[in-house]
Amino acid sequence: MPIEQNAPELEGIVSSGQSIEKLGDGYGGGEGPAEGPLWWKEGGYLLFSDIHNNRRMKWAQGQGVTLFQEPTNRANGLTRDLQGRLLACEHDSRRVTRQEPDGSITVVANSFKGQRLNRPNDVVVKSDGAIYFTDPWTSPLPREQWDLTFSGVYRLTPDLGTLTLLVDDFIVPNGLAFSPDETVLYINDTRKGHIRAFDMQPNGTLAIQSDRVFADLTGERPGVPDGMKVDVEGNVYCGGSGGVWVLDPSGKHLGTIAHGESATTNVAFGGDDWKTLFFTSRNTLGSVQCKISGIPVPVGGV
Repeated sequence: MPIEQNAPELEGIVSSGQSIEKLGDGYGGGEGPAEGPLWWKEGGYLLFSDIHNNRRMKWAQGQGVTLFQEPTNRANGLTRDLQGRLLACEHDSRRVTRQEPDGSITVVANSFKGQRLNRPNDVVVKSDGAIYFTDPWTSPLPREQWDLTFSGVYRLTPDLGTLTLLVDDFIVPNGLAFSPDETVLYINDTRKGHIRAFDMQPNGTLAIQSDRVFADLTGERPGVPDGMKVDVEGNVYCGGSGGVWVLDPSGKHLGTIAHGESATTNVAFGGDDWKTLFFTSRNTLGSVQCKISGIPVPVGGV
């Protein structure tokens, strides 16, 4: 596995001799992408989205990839709430949903101030139960056909009662993740090729004056910021030019996990010890073993 840029510093996170495992391919019928990987610890399996084919897939050791659910309203980002229920960002229905234990669907969010959301993309849950999600324009429809005039990042209260617009000046807000102590929220902008960081306020909103570019992930090779996760030591993992970038808590680029695919669409930690880094690309699912555990999902889980 090629490891680049300050490789000795990355050695403490991923061994340079560690191999990349290709777990599946052919998703999206060539149109892609595979997305939204999510480890389901008590089941010992990974769920991920096959967006173009409108289905949710499942990977398990020894069983490979199988169909888990369809249709999904072409869902993208997935996570779990504090009760372990599946949250999904649905493209076609332009909403965020929650799947209850009996399989029924609860609409978590589908509008802001009476106007339909654009196309929810990715979602994360804070330890207080609040739900944060990105809502970019990512559709062939012209902007004048959308209800909202901006790409937003939102916070929804745990009781689903109050939806707050946190920031509206991203072009394509995509992946988002909290630091281990939840004092910082990272949000990447795919179009601008960078990750921005915001300090959190006690009420769960962003301290806008703290807005800063955390890291620029552009380069000569294919790949843009997309899905993003953080490990228990605060290192940030995000798709970028050439593979999965690993950044320390200060934003320093420690190195790149170059998996050979054209673009990284999302990443997720899993396995019994949360040390397996799964990644999706346009058409594939892969994994690599890390030395540091990722933050569990649901947050606080073990």
